[in-house]
Amino acid sequence: MASNPVFDRIEREGRKGYAGFGNQPTTQAYGQPYGQQSYPTPGQLQDMYNRPSAGPNQTGRVTMDDVVMKTLTLFGIVLATGAFGWIVSDQNRALGQMFWMGGMIGTLILGLVIAFKKTISVPLIIGYAALEGLFVGAVSNFFNDFYGEGLVSTAVVATLATFAGMFLAYKSGLIKVTNKFRRIVTLMIFGYAIFAVVNFIFAMVSDTPFGFGGTGGLGIALSLFAVGLASLSLALDFDSIDQAVRTGAPQQYSWLLAHGLIVTLVWLYIEFLRLLARLRSE
Repeated sequence: MASNPVFDRIEREGRKGYAGFGNQPTTQAYGQPYGQQSYPTPGQLQDMYNRPSAGPNQTGRVTMDDVVMKTLTLFGIVLATGAFGWIVSDQNRALGQMFWMGGMIGTLILGLVIAFKKTISVPLIIGYAALEGLFVGAVSNFFNDFYGEGLVSTAVVATLATFAGMFLAYKSGLIKVTNKFRRIVTLMIFGYAIFAVVNFIFAMVSDTPFGFGGTGGLGIALSLFAVGLASLSLALDFDSIDQAVRTGAPQQYSWLLAHGLIVTLVWLYIEFLRLLARLRSE
């Protein structure tokens, strides 16, 4: 997981001991140092025995429930700001383009800050979700107007179906995330990110809607590759969440895990939009 700055951090902190676990100074019972040893009474022992074991919430570790709740929270923010971006774009095309470009540039900058910031900033993650929603709403409205109604709803259904399918494939063991698998997919993501930037510049300069390949066979093949890559990224997200829960990552990391999952889902949705638009343009 060396290529993932988020889980690089988790691995380092795991070796040190999360939230103070595992690396405490050696003391005797009740925190008394050597030379001042004391023993609990039979009543104290019975009371300790009767107490329930401390769960992840009591020890400040991330749980699956934490990640689910944070993911739903961020997803709700994306939906709310997305609806606002759609409505504004529908009424004012110029302002919609500002949401589109501003959201794209803003999420790029915030995403880098969140990934490499030493501490986890919940406000930054929430701000990212809000900007991402504006971007998604504006882009969705554009595709709906230019490529026909029904395209957006089809992309939404395709995204949710892919998410469910990848989750079942991961949980059933059909897809196994090994270190080699993670390295290969991560390198492919970095390579595609570079290509996407070059393609965006080419599309702007050449005034072509999709850049390289256009709406021809090459363009459709590129979109299919992007959809497949985004789908495989979901498996990495599922495995990262499992590893964080299993290794006892700090509870605060649930925000970062949820953020990563939402980013992948939005990426997958955008790639489905592009693929469907290319197919309709044929």
